[in-house]
Amino acid sequence: MLCCGRTDVGRKRKVNQDSFFCEYFDNGMMLCVVCDGMGGAAGGGIASSLACESFVNSINEFAESFSPGEKLTRTEERIIRKTLAEAVDCANRVVYERAENEPGLSGMGTTLVAALVCSRTIFTVNVGDSRMYLVNDGVATQITKDHSYVQYLVDMGKMTLEEAKKSINRNIITRAVGTDTQVEADIYTTRLPACSPGAKQDHIGVLCSDGLTNHVSPEEIAETVKHACALDNDRLLGPIAEILIDMANEGGGTDNITAVLLTI
Repeated sequence: MLCCGRTDVGRKRKVNQDSFFCEYFDNGMMLCVVCDGMGGAAGGGIASSLACESFVNSINEFAESFSPGEKLTRTEERIIRKTLAEAVDCANRVVYERAENEPGLSGMGTTLVAALVCSRTIFTVNVGDSRMYLVNDGVATQITKDHSYVQYLVDMGKMTLEEAKKSINRNIITRAVGTDTQVEADIYTTRLPACSPGAKQDHIGVLCSDGLTNHVSPEEIAETVKHACALDNDRLLGPIAEILIDMANEGGGTDNITAVLLTI
C-alpha cells in the first residue's frame, strides 16, 4: 500500500483553505484525509486544519491499540466504523468550539473525507462534498455521496446529474464539520478481493476536494491514475497527483485543489 498527496491554491483564490494527511501505521493500516474549509479569509483554513488534525489524532490513538488480522471480523469492522464516527464527532466539536470562542471565526466549517485501509477493506467517511473515488480496470467509481444542495435535488428527481454539474448552486453543501453542535457522517465499507497473483496494487483510491472534481471528470481521473497500479515507489505517486491538479487549473482553477492517491 502506498499513499501520497498534493494541494494547490488554484488560479482564483489567494489562500489555500484545504488540508490533507496521509500515513501508514505500524499495524499495517493506512489513513488518508482531505478537508476543504469554508468561512472567510482565515476561518476556512483554520477549520480544515483543526478538523484534519483532530481526526488524525483520534485515529492515531485507535491504531496504537488495534491489531488487525489478515481478514477483519464483523466485530472488528463495527469497531472501526464506530471509531471513525467518533473521530468525526471530535473534529466537529473542536472546530465548533473554536468558532464559538472567537467571534471572528463564527460560521467557519469544513468538509471531511477520509479513507482508513485495513486488511483489504476500505472504510470511507465523509461530510460535505469532498469525494473519494476507487479506480479499477480504468473505471472510477465514486464511493462517497455529496452532501450538497444539487445532490439533494438530483435525489428528489428535480435535477439531472448533468444539470447539477453546471448549476451555479453546485458548491452549496448541506453538511459540514464544525458549523453546528453535531454532524452526521456517512461511512462506507468496501471489501476488496485478494490481490491477483504476481500483481502489485490493483486498486487506486483518489480523495479530493471539489476544486478537482469541478474541472476534472471521473473518466479523466481514471485515465490519469490507471497506471498507478504498477508503481512500487510512493515518490512516483506525487507527479500523478500534480498532473490532476494541473488539469484542474487548466480547466479554470476556480477553487483550491487537493488530490490524495492511495494504492491498495
